[in-house]
Amino acid sequence: MAGHGMGGGALGRAGGLAAVAYAFTLAMASTTLPTPLYPGYRAEFGFSQLTITVIFATYAVGVIIALLAFGRLSDRVGRRPVLLAGLGAAVASALMFLFAGGLPALLAGRLLSGLSAGVFTGTATATLVDLAPPRSAGRATLVPTIANMGGLGLGPLLAGVIARYGPDPLQLTYVINLALLVPAVLGVLLAPETVSRQARASVAQGAGGARLLSRPRVPSAARAVFVRAALAGFAGFAVLGLFTAVGPAFLAQTLDEHNPLVTGLVVAAVFAGSALGQVLARRTGHAVGLPAGCAALVVGVALVGGAIAASSLPLLVAGAVVAGIGQGLSFASGLGGLLAAAPPPARAETSSAFFVVAYVAISLPVVGVGVLAELTTLRLAGFVFVFVIGLLALTALALLRRGRGAAGTS
Repeated sequence: MAGHGMGGGALGRAGGLAAVAYAFTLAMASTTLPTPLYPGYRAEFGFSQLTITVIFATYAVGVIIALLAFGRLSDRVGRRPVLLAGLGAAVASALMFLFAGGLPALLAGRLLSGLSAGVFTGTATATLVDLAPPRSAGRATLVPTIANMGGLGLGPLLAGVIARYGPDPLQLTYVINLALLVPAVLGVLLAPETVSRQARASVAQGAGGARLLSRPRVPSAARAVFVRAALAGFAGFAVLGLFTAVGPAFLAQTLDEHNPLVTGLVVAAVFAGSALGQVLARRTGHAVGLPAGCAALVVGVALVGGAIAASSLPLLVAGAVVAGIGQGLSFASGLGGLLAAAPPPARAETSSAFFVVAYVAISLPVVGVGVLAELTTLRLAGFVFVFVIGLLALTALALLRRGRGAAGTS
């Protein structure tokens, strides 16, 4: 890449790629480890479902802070220091969960987890693209996609296995997490630095006294595209939030399924679907991928609604996979179309705005589900969620068709 050069580190390009991919996968897995453990925290501390959703939603606050405050930091100080800071936040989060004595520690742990994910999402993606072999430049974004979504799916799977077969899962999960983080830190320390000193100095000089804060802003040229992409993105990320925050309670209360490994597998299915959808988006392009993703989201949430009505685990798994594919397809296609529509100087601010919408979506609706579940029942709250998210996806689909029609007649 122009302006980038490999520097320092005992590992070569290939070794550095593997080390950073491992660190990225583990950092994202660490953020979803608590999902199968939420019933254990409810039993241990007497939390309500609303409290559980608030604990989960605190993660999104950390992600948004990191995306806005540190989004451009690695261009100025280098990739490795920022990646190490992200791993440091993951270690601190694991320690908070390991020694948690109540709600404050769990909230702090989730906030730190969000900071770690927010730092890693942009910086590790950029690092992996930098380290990709020149011949594979066209496929450079595939490794970050697999590491990101694969990690998010691996977290609940790992915690589910530990909770099902291991002693004291609320502690053992985080002892194992910390042990796995040690080679991640060592790998990043030994990986090459991909932003040269000259490039860092050039970025700092070009920015002058400008702040690092990535202020979310959508230029007028991209606003119509943003509305459609953001609606679809909101619907898709809300589905991810539902499965990771409310999935364990729904499985226990509605399907009478208390096996944490089953919980981990169901949640992993959503992220596996998302990874597949993002890979498909590379083939379809955003013009086809965004409406196809919205349609898959509608079908997926309809299947989830059917699972709630029939108390059916197979239907829920099918809904998880289809909705996950829809989320991945609409997310990747929507972001691709949005960045194509935005002028190059405004792309960072535009993508920041899109990610803020996405992470509000992953948290706010599930808190609403928690409130409604306290006032009525979890089953009714699930039906309301399915209706609202399906309506959002249908609205995005209708806007896409209207936009295409207008383009065709102009």
